[in-house]
Amino acid sequence: MTSSILSAIDAEENGRFHSVCPHDCPSQCPLEVARVDAHTIKRIYGASRSDYHAGIVCAKVARYNERVHHPDRLGTPLRRIGAKGDRTAFEPISWDDALDEVAEGMTRAIQRHGGEAVWAYDFAGTMGQVQRHGISRFRNDLKLSRHIGSICTYLPDAGWAAGVGVKHGVDPREMTESDLIVIWGGNPVNTQVHLMTQIAASRKRGAKLVVVDPYRTKTAAQADLHLMVRPGTDGALAAAVMHVLFKEGLADRDYLRDFTDHGPELERHLERKTPEWAEAISGVPVEQIIEFARLWGGTKRAFMRCGYGFARSRNGAAQMHAVTCLPAVTGAWRHRGGGALYGNAGIYKLDRTLLDGTDVADPTIRALDMTRIGRVLTGEQESLNGGPPVEALFVQNTNPMSVAPETRRVREGFARNDLFVCVHEQFMTDTAAMADIVLPATMFLEHTDMYTGGGHTLLMLSKPVIEPYADCRTNHQLLSTLAKRLGGTHRGFDMSEWDIIDETLRLSGMPSADEVWAKDKWIDCALPFEDAHFLNGFGTPDKRFHFAPDWSRVGANNSDMPSLPDHFDNIDKADEERPFRLVAAPAQSYLNSTFTETPTSQKTEKRPSAKLHPDDLSTLGLKDGDRILMGNRRAEITLHAEAFDGLQLGVVVVESVWPNTAFKNELGINALTSADPGPPNGGGVFHDTAVWIKAAS
Repeated sequence: MTSSILSAIDAEENGRFHSVCPHDCPSQCPLEVARVDAHTIKRIYGASRSDYHAGIVCAKVARYNERVHHPDRLGTPLRRIGAKGDRTAFEPISWDDALDEVAEGMTRAIQRHGGEAVWAYDFAGTMGQVQRHGISRFRNDLKLSRHIGSICTYLPDAGWAAGVGVKHGVDPREMTESDLIVIWGGNPVNTQVHLMTQIAASRKRGAKLVVVDPYRTKTAAQADLHLMVRPGTDGALAAAVMHVLFKEGLADRDYLRDFTDHGPELERHLERKTPEWAEAISGVPVEQIIEFARLWGGTKRAFMRCGYGFARSRNGAAQMHAVTCLPAVTGAWRHRGGGALYGNAGIYKLDRTLLDGTDVADPTIRALDMTRIGRVLTGEQESLNGGPPVEALFVQNTNPMSVAPETRRVREGFARNDLFVCVHEQFMTDTAAMADIVLPATMFLEHTDMYTGGGHTLLMLSKPVIEPYADCRTNHQLLSTLAKRLGGTHRGFDMSEWDIIDETLRLSGMPSADEVWAKDKWIDCALPFEDAHFLNGFGTPDKRFHFAPDWSRVGANNSDMPSLPDHFDNIDKADEERPFRLVAAPAQSYLNSTFTETPTSQKTEKRPSAKLHPDDLSTLGLKDGDRILMGNRRAEITLHAEAFDGLQLGVVVVESVWPNTAFKNELGINALTSADPGPPNGGGVFHDTAVWIKAAS
């Protein structure tokens, strides 16, 4: 990046520069950046030209100067010279020497076991289409192990697709016209601030807000009705609501006839799913279930915003499907401001040939499940999927030592003497500390990319606002250079980020990159009303919503999944030995393991704490602020108790993925969570964990 390129990027009329937030959040904000000079930013604002974002941005990103100019930011390649995990055991080296060592480490593994012995491991540290997905082209071209990116969306995607058929829904801007908004399994105060602005506008008109969540989040605290459900029992609640809707004549039978696969077997099934049955499973009182059912069934413009939380469970896909049945029962999809939204990834229809290198992909190469990285690296045969051991690991855009489940097993795998590890990172994370080579990465303000918003409808472009820090390189630069050292020949490695964006847009039937940049710097890809509301048919083969899903269509290879909306009782239930159900929820000032290094976020979040009902604390002989041990067969961790009456007895909530170093023995919350894949086709089960709790000596 040169100053001449930067000088060609014009500031907006208010003196701010356009950019896009890269972080793993449905809002995916277009931004306005106040810049001091070509190396320094001052503050970040939401894009005022976007009618969804309306000049608003979360506090984390607003103070991004704390992160991009952090004194601990990595600025030069590093070679490990001491023990794995020791953050001080590194020495600076040149980029050429570092790339030579990385290429040599990968080549050794390939010579012993073939390309499948190398795993290029990534996820959503950036949501940019170029900087995130170039690693797929790298894998495909070099014939390395394929990568199953299961950790976030596999379970909710399957559940949504089982009924709806395609991943899109109602334009969230319609929420301002809704008369009822239901937030199910999300906490937008912490994770999606723009959703709260839409809700606020709707409530000024008199709309009601209902929140379904296992604890009283900051979002639930604002609700007219909070349904405090036990973790993993949302399907029971949804089925009981449908029972009431049919029993009390609140179902739209014309809609059911014209747009769904509704038949008598559904109502026979739901006759047994009474509010009393659901209360015994979910803990939600009968009176609240009936109140919510009548409110939903009596409101035509009722909008369901489905989050990820309730689907991070072994029964997550079945739960998502059950919840998506509600707008189909009442025909809420007919009405403006009615229907549902989980994510809008399906509206963009990008040609991914160049982004992912699909033209050179080989589907016969074994694929490795990222959620099971601990099991892969420790040689579990089932997780290795019939292939050789992984002897070289390249990590980009993620921090598995903190965010992957079964931390002890992940650490054991990383600690192998025969495993070569390279990490491309911005800070010395838990994962980077285990690497042989650490390479410094740019941040979003320093590179070019293209973004699609899952929680809205904009496809957005961005260019650098400031020069790269020190000797940092972009993901695309690194992958292109490293691929050529390893014999890679894909033409994408010889193209600039802007050229890749331009060709992708053209192949996708969109204007050129220069045209998009010159006009608005984004394209609004919102669907017409009839398509967004599925009035022209759902995305299933028969164009109908499916109450009776064909789970094989979304990856199932067994018959265990529920045949109709129900409570799927396959969760890690509490028992005498482990009487608490753990929810590992997002914090407001952290985002997964990002922002844990910034001083304001650290000051706000203070320390890892476990929210427990005061009566549970009393039973355990504990009080607010006491140090506790929390554990199961996988591990035990140390943290502090926080008295909190906004959850049911037997439920414990720990907010945020804190670094392992924030805990005694350097074991964080994911030491307790399982890498078991949720049906039908895998996915992280981070909110499906039974634990015991006792006083720490």
